[in-house]
Order: sequence, then C-alpha cells, then structure tokens
Amino acid sequence: MKNHPIERLLRSAATVRPEPGAEMPFGFDTRVLAQWRAGLAADPAAIVQMLRRVVSMAVALIILASAGAYREWRLDDPSDDYALTDSAIGGVFDQ
Repeated sequence: MKNHPIERLLRSAATVRPEPGAEMPFGFDTRVLAQWRAGLAADPAAIVQMLRRVVSMAVALIILASAGAYREWRLDDPSDDYALTDSAIGGVFDQ
C-alpha cells in the first residue's frame, strides 16, 4: 500500500508551498483616500446638477404613474381582473 495513488497524491500535496497572498501596491491605499477626499470638495454646481436630474426623473415618473392611474380609472370596467384580484386580496385581510 506504499504506492497507492491516493497516498502519493496526499504526499505530493503536502510538499507544495502555499503561494503568498496578493498584496496591494505600495501607496495604493493612500492614493485611493486622497482621490476620495478630493472628490468630497466637489463644486456645488455638480451637486445642483445631480439634484436637478433626480428631480426631473421623479417628476417624469410621477407623470407616467398618474397617466396610468387615469387610464385605469377611465376604463371603469367591472370585469377588470386587477380590481377583482384587489378585492379578493382585501377580503382575505378583512377576516
């Protein structure tokens, strides 16, 4: 049993030296922190521009949702599947 394949495999695995872990390059962490700190002092115009984009997207979403709600309200079909499902779900929670 001296030359059993599993024993040979285990012996050869025991002789392998582990590879050293990957290290960051020298000064990498300080460069990342310096760039992050430089980004914190961004001009207020960029913040206002980002805020303007966020508000415009929110307004567009509100308009789109309102148009969908108005369309559903105008249909006013009593056989509407969504209304039937909503009333069934509401009935379960009322018990």
